[in-house]
Amino acid sequence: MADSGRQLRNRKVEPGRTPESRSFISGPAVSGSEQQETPARTRNYAEGGLPKSHKVLILFLASFLPAVYLFSTLDIDAADKRFILGNLAFSSVGFLLTVWLIPVAVPYMLRKGMFGMDINKRGSPGGDIKVPESQGLVAGIVFLVCTIIFQHFYFSADSPWLVEYNAALASICFMIFLGFIDDVLDIPWRVKLLLPTVAALPLLMAYAGGTSIVVPKPLRWLFKPYAGGDHFEIGPYAVPVPEALRPYLAPYLSSYVIELGWLYKLYMGLLAVFCTNSINIHAGVNGLEAGQTVIIAASILTYNISVLGGIGVGWPLAAEKREAQLFCLYLMQPFLAVTMGVLSYNWYPSTVFVGDTFTYFAGMTFAVVGILGHFSEMLLLFFIPQILNFLYSCPQLFKIVPCPRHRLPKFDPETGLLTGSNDLNLVNLFLRIFGPLTEQQLCIRLLVFQGFCSVAAFTIRHLLTGVYK
Repeated sequence: MADSGRQLRNRKVEPGRTPESRSFISGPAVSGSEQQETPARTRNYAEGGLPKSHKVLILFLASFLPAVYLFSTLDIDAADKRFILGNLAFSSVGFLLTVWLIPVAVPYMLRKGMFGMDINKRGSPGGDIKVPESQGLVAGIVFLVCTIIFQHFYFSADSPWLVEYNAALASICFMIFLGFIDDVLDIPWRVKLLLPTVAALPLLMAYAGGTSIVVPKPLRWLFKPYAGGDHFEIGPYAVPVPEALRPYLAPYLSSYVIELGWLYKLYMGLLAVFCTNSINIHAGVNGLEAGQTVIIAASILTYNISVLGGIGVGWPLAAEKREAQLFCLYLMQPFLAVTMGVLSYNWYPSTVFVGDTFTYFAGMTFAVVGILGHFSEMLLLFFIPQILNFLYSCPQLFKIVPCPRHRLPKFDPETGLLTGSNDLNLVNLFLRIFGPLTEQQLCIRLLVFQGFCSVAAFTIRHLLTGVYK
C-alpha cells in the first residue's frame, strides 16, 4: 500500500507493505458528537499548505527548469510550440483546480472514515491527528478532465493518434478506479499485482504501433541474421534449426530488427505492472510518492522536448517520432501540474495522504507515455531508484526472510528523529547510511537521489548515442 500501513478495523493486513506511515481507521459515517470532534482533531489545511509552499516550489523549479530551458533554446516547430503552450495553460488550470478541490473533498473522506494516523509520528502530537487519505482521486479526476477537454482543440476526428490517446486515458481512468477500490477494500497483495494488467487492457487492445525491437549494436556479435538455412549462428556456435521451424523463424530473425509480435504486448503489460507497483512500494515518508513522481514526470518532459529539438536523434525528425513526443507532452504537463497540487498538501507535515489511488494513477501514466512514446528503455533509466528498491526488497517481498506488516523506520518521539530498521528498502537503507534523520530530511535525501539518477539517465543516453543502436 502506498503511503501507509493502512489497517481497517477487524481486517487482516498483509505483511510486506511499505506504506506511508499511517494506520487506517475505518468505520461508518461520522455522526452526532463525533462530527463535532472531527474538525478539532484534523490538521489545518491552509496552515499545512502555505508555510511549506516555498519548499514545494523549489522542488518544482529544480525539476522543471531544464525542460523550460530546452523549450526556449531548441529549434522546435512554431505550431508545435503554440500547442505545447496551450496545453500548459490547461495544465495550470488543472493545478489550481487540484489545490482548490482537495480541501473540498477532505470533509467527505473524513465523514466516511477514510483517514489515517501518521505512524512515523506515533507518540507525538502529530501521531494523533486524523489525516484524510486517497486524495490521489482528486488529482486523477482533474487530470482526466483537462486531457479530455484538450483533445477537442488538438486532435481532428480522423487523427491516427486519437484512438490511442483515448485508449491511454481509458487505461489511466481504469487504474484510478481500481486504485480507489484498493484504498477502500484493502485488496490482497497477490490480487494487487494483477490490477495494472487489467487496467492496461484498453491500451493493449488499441495499440497499433510497432512490435519489433532493434538489437543493440554491442550485442550484434552474438548472432547473425537468419535467412532460412539449416543452422542459426550464435556467436561462434552454429545451432541446428529443424526444417519444420525454418519458415517461422526466418521472418522474425532475418535482420537486426526482431519482430516480437504478442511478446511485445506482454512486455507492455509487464511494464505497466512494474511502474505502478514500484512507486507503490517506494514509500513510507511524507511527500515521497508525490515527490518522486514530480521528478520522473519532469525528466520525461525534458526528454520529450530534447527529442523534439533534435538532441540525440536524426534530423529532421520523423513525423511519427515527432507526434509521439507531442503525445507524451500533452499527457505529462497536466499530470505534473496535478501532482504538484497534491504535493502542496502531501509535503511534510502531510495534511493529506495520496493513497494507492495516486500511486497507481502515476505508474499507469508513466507506463502509457513510455509505451506510446516508444522510449521504455529511457523510462526505466528514470526508474533506477525504484528498480534498486525493488531488487533490494525482493528477499522480503518474496518472504525469503521475515517480512513485517509495516516496513517503516523507527520513530523516537523524544528527539523527533527516524532511525533505520532492519527492513530491506531504500528508506531504511538511507537511514542506516546517513544516521537518524527527521522525516523531512530523509525525504529530501531520497528525492535528491531520484534527481541524481535522472541526471545519470541523461548522461547514459548521451554517451550511448550512436553506439547503442
